[in-house]
Amino acid sequence: MPAFAGGAAEPPLADSYNALLFRRCCGGGVDDDGARAAAPVAECELPMIDVACLMSGGGGGSEAERAACAAAIARASEEWGFFQVRNHGVAPELLDAMRREQARLFRLPFEAKASAGLLGGSYRWGTPTATSPRQLSWSEAFHVPLAAVSGDACDFGGLTTLRDVTREVAGAMSKLAGTLARVLAEALRPGAAGERFPEGCDETTCFLRLNRYPPCPASPDPDGAAFGLVPHTDSDFLTVLCQDHVGGLQLMKGARWVAVKPIPGALIVNVGDLFQAWSNNRYKSVEHKVMTNATTERYSVAFFLCPSHDSPIGACAEPSPYRTFTFGEYRRMVQEDVKRTGNKIGLPNFLV
Repeated sequence: MPAFAGGAAEPPLADSYNALLFRRCCGGGVDDDGARAAAPVAECELPMIDVACLMSGGGGGSEAERAACAAAIARASEEWGFFQVRNHGVAPELLDAMRREQARLFRLPFEAKASAGLLGGSYRWGTPTATSPRQLSWSEAFHVPLAAVSGDACDFGGLTTLRDVTREVAGAMSKLAGTLARVLAEALRPGAAGERFPEGCDETTCFLRLNRYPPCPASPDPDGAAFGLVPHTDSDFLTVLCQDHVGGLQLMKGARWVAVKPIPGALIVNVGDLFQAWSNNRYKSVEHKVMTNATTERYSVAFFLCPSHDSPIGACAEPSPYRTFTFGEYRRMVQEDVKRTGNKIGLPNFLV
């Protein structure tokens, strides 16, 4: 990797934000009223589920305990689209190590992160397609394909511990996500939860996203604080998230934004668009966002359970409200929508 010693680490988010604000003031940008920030009604605690009986190969609890756990997971996925898990098999020491390695990674000079091909060239910051301040995400991330992480050619910037920890976290979160996905599939179609569910999904098709949300100073925008991550749903089957103590994650519940209270040691799981489609809308892929903090940076790591691009998503039963589509087709449509309109349309594009 080229030497970039002494360079500033922060991405030019303020420059991008101010340019978009100036453009809007001059009439060159249009805000989407539906994306405006709203004060959360309250801080909530998501449903908490102890999954020890599922993570121990079936030997950690009785059949009745496993059935009750599975029912709680399905109920939370239908009612909330989000839930928390404990005794999930991802060691707290490993998550602490991931947090330390993320901090080291993001302290590298911006030029190194943006242009040196680190972690498969997966670095991104802000929102390249933004046309207004309300479409800008005040954050930076490495959105890493696991196929790249597992390869010997992946450049970790000389951070050997980062390589080992990232691979271990990816493996542990992959096991958890796969277990939960099979439980949810079995709840709707007994016998569906084969070892290959979701179809076309393995250790090379998923993604690990390392996020950092820099402190965001008071915004001159009258609409309020900037988004750390703009409102969105996830384009996958399931997402497993480890957030730190800072908080900032909010989700839509009952047509209102609510803030998710960080719980030490717990992981957050949310349903993605693909599972909503497969479940014929029984499970909910819920809109969520991250709000910035004026003084404190925030870190999180997310695992995205995704199939291969040519995998058909299918459905738990027919008739389905959606036409047949592949994951690759879904991602291409999302990218085209964002490029054309600045916003993701998602599943409505695939209704029969």
